[in-house]
Amino acid sequence: MTDAWRIAVAPMMAWTDRHCRYFLRLLSPTVRLYTEMITAAAIVRGNAGRLLRFDPSEHPVALQLGGSDPALLSEAARQAEVWGYDEVNLNVGCPSERVQEGAFGACLMKDPGLVADCVRAMAAGTRLPVTVKTRIGVDDRDDYDFLQDFVATVASAGCGTFIIHARKALLQGLSPHENRTVPPLRYDVVHRLRADFPNLRLLVNGGVDSESAVDLQFDAGLDGVMIGRKAYGDPYWLTRLEARYLRDSDGWVPLSREAVVAAMVMYARRQLTEGVRLHQISRHMLGLYHGQPGARAWRQLVGAGACSNGAHPDQLLAAVEAVEHTQLSRRAGGRPTRATEPEY
Repeated sequence: MTDAWRIAVAPMMAWTDRHCRYFLRLLSPTVRLYTEMITAAAIVRGNAGRLLRFDPSEHPVALQLGGSDPALLSEAARQAEVWGYDEVNLNVGCPSERVQEGAFGACLMKDPGLVADCVRAMAAGTRLPVTVKTRIGVDDRDDYDFLQDFVATVASAGCGTFIIHARKALLQGLSPHENRTVPPLRYDVVHRLRADFPNLRLLVNGGVDSESAVDLQFDAGLDGVMIGRKAYGDPYWLTRLEARYLRDSDGWVPLSREAVVAAMVMYARRQLTEGVRLHQISRHMLGLYHGQPGARAWRQLVGAGACSNGAHPDQLLAAVEAVEHTQLSRRAGGRPTRATEPEY
């Protein structure tokens, strides 16, 4: 049986909300999905229902928490179980200034004991798996001994699954965007952790944007990979990952892009009756035709049309027709109907 953590889509602020996750689930029935980071304080002191609701089709889905107060995290973890999540994950990797001001995210790496206390409290508050997403280091604390000690300390508190972004975080001088690209990837560090912690489940995150890159991590003995920006910018790639890594030759056939759009139109119609705007849903779909003839027309029509007042889900169907027109025009001109799929 395939490990439930084998392929995961990263928690991404402002991106992996419930509408995005519903969309991604249509493409891959079994990839593990994560929420955006939600602070424990917002859940405990705010409107938990508004923050935690999700569609049952999203399973398996994990709630990622931000925070450093063990009591708040314990209660938020309890709420995660009440609301039906499959996992609760602690963010120890976000480098943004706002997160630092709240004393959580990547800055927590500097206090392994506190992270262990948080994990211990979360585990006491729920029967769900408690996992940690972290970096390989922070600022000048980027030696392997520091990371090894961090993992050992947190694992001793009850964390059996670590998702390691294979870059260190620089808390000063780099923006969150630059922290995702500027510090060099050090997969070798994560692979060394694999050798030193054979009993832990280890996933790697950062720069995994091709099937050959996925293979590299599995060949190194890692248990899973977490895909970030690639899954958002080229979401249909998830169908290939599903078929190659999450299926045991069971004959699964992915939905076509057109079928995905039709399903999202039905979803959007339901959501609009609850006051959701079309743009809140369709903005996650802009990359659906990545690499295909008509991709530009799709992005333009969906991006602009969905933002207009009174935008209706059927505008997505009109955008599909524009894509099909482009493909027919290319065929009439003697060019391929479909673009060659990108080599990953």
